[in-house]
Amino acid sequence: MEPYNLTNNLELRLLGLSEDPELQLILFVLFLLIYLLTVLGNVLIIVAISSDSHLHSPMYFFLYHLSLSDMGFSSTTIPKMLRNMQINNKSITYAACLTQVTFFFLFGCMDSLLLTVMPYDRWVAICHPLHYQVILNPCQCKCLVIVSFCISLMDSQVHCLMVSQLKFCTNIEIPHFFCDVPELLRLACSDSSTNNIVIFLVSIIVGFLPASGIFYSYYKIISSIIRVPSLLGKYKAFSTCGYLSIVYLFYGTGLGVYLSSSISSSPKDSVVASVMYTMVVPMMNPFIYSLRNRDIKKALQKSVSQITYYLPI
Repeated sequence: MEPYNLTNNLELRLLGLSEDPELQLILFVLFLLIYLLTVLGNVLIIVAISSDSHLHSPMYFFLYHLSLSDMGFSSTTIPKMLRNMQINNKSITYAACLTQVTFFFLFGCMDSLLLTVMPYDRWVAICHPLHYQVILNPCQCKCLVIVSFCISLMDSQVHCLMVSQLKFCTNIEIPHFFCDVPELLRLACSDSSTNNIVIFLVSIIVGFLPASGIFYSYYKIISSIIRVPSLLGKYKAFSTCGYLSIVYLFYGTGLGVYLSSSISSSPKDSVVASVMYTMVVPMMNPFIYSLRNRDIKKALQKSVSQITYYLPI
């Protein structure tokens, strides 16, 4: 059969996580709760950092942008999935699919790079405290975020271009809850070997390299901690390493999906892994990084007090 392009009014259907109506209701409630917690947690961080001048430091500057990125990352996939569950309509237009791919990789790559910048910030703060303000001055911080955004934009455009060049022989059913590029590559009639190679290389660049930078930063931090004589100092420094479990979850599941796209893998396993890095990690980030932070709590309490003060009795 002659393959043809997606623009020829092909119908795309997102099969989601389950066809069972009862299970779909449970999943709808669960994922709605996850999304609301994600948005609420990140909004609280943004409000706290914006309203308190004491939090206008490099660490909180990066946390602010990570919260924005997390909200964008979750909003790219979850609302569409919840809408499909609610109205029992699994279709998605070609334009919406391309848009989803673009923003998914834009915010996903942005998350990856910001998660790399944040340990670098802690490394400088712990290992080079006297030079902290010089190394991470406001201009340097802004440059790091801008460079992260530009790299993420290029990454998203590469994936969007790959999807736009794919050809299919029939209307397609995607065994996923969003337009995942590896699934689209498997369903394409045209040769996708080049695309698989590109995905593999891009995954190394935006996955393995940032992950290596994170673990190197924490290797230097832990090496420095060992020489700290105070037990309290060691405890405070080691507590900054607590988020490595979330980093491992994000990179482990994300890289697992995209590096295995060139070989045969179970779509079900891919969906489960995608739930972890697209939903669970953005929900956990506010709690891991900030909401348990004493300064953030004080800023939130101050903001709530100001709001209640101006509310009419």
